[in-house]
Amino acid sequence: MIDSQRLEAIVREAGRIAHDLWPGAGNHVESWEKHPGAPVSAADLAVDTFLKRELGALLPAAGWLSEETADCGSRLPRDLVWLVDPIDGTRDFLRGRSGWAVSVALVSAGRPLIGMLNAPARGEEWLGIAGKGAWRNGAPLHASRRAIFSGSRVPADHLPREDSDLTLVDKPNSIALRIAMVAADEADLVATLRWGYEWDIAAATLIAREAGAEVTDAFGDQLRYNKRDPRAFGLLVCAPQIHADAVARLAERAAELAPKASPQNGG
Repeated sequence: MIDSQRLEAIVREAGRIAHDLWPGAGNHVESWEKHPGAPVSAADLAVDTFLKRELGALLPAAGWLSEETADCGSRLPRDLVWLVDPIDGTRDFLRGRSGWAVSVALVSAGRPLIGMLNAPARGEEWLGIAGKGAWRNGAPLHASRRAIFSGSRVPADHLPREDSDLTLVDKPNSIALRIAMVAADEADLVATLRWGYEWDIAAATLIAREAGAEVTDAFGDQLRYNKRDPRAFGLLVCAPQIHADAVARLAERAAELAPKASPQNGG
């Protein structure tokens, strides 16, 4: 259906373009806010332009949904759609930190078929193929198999009092890389209780699922992609045996926050 080697080369080149503009490598890149709290840079736009051109040439029949491209309804009737975040983790990118990645997924009938993350500042390439598995730098991934919820490793800056029984681990700004940590058994649980966008999570959730993780929204329901409104409230990626406990832990907060939460663009 698709030349996977060509796809990997395109995503790798997108990572190189971003890395060549990354402040962490001593470069200066212009940046501004799309709206308060939502940074964007010239690197985001350069990667977006490159990926739209190259992925469009690779698979002309596919639609397009990207954080940095104005959305239009032409993608909705298409069976295949690219979901792209040119730089997921823009805050870390601009601060010269390594917690950012290029995220590319190909979606069919609401489900990801292929997901790729390129994190050149970390020397990492992640790949997931539906029904075939997931890999980091060519090595097969096996997600967390934690069976006890208490003590679960969570990539976060801090934990609320009601979650003090969990264990903090390092948190990259990129939500995609945090999800990938569960796929690599470097974390047991990633959960959000806010509005998020499909382009942030499509590639990483496929990688996590193919590695054996459980992937749902915050209420425990299945995720779907290429919706008219490309948002969902909450995300839960975790070891399968702690999923029910995680849903129960989040239930009251999710029910309270969902109707109040205001969708905001991701970074």
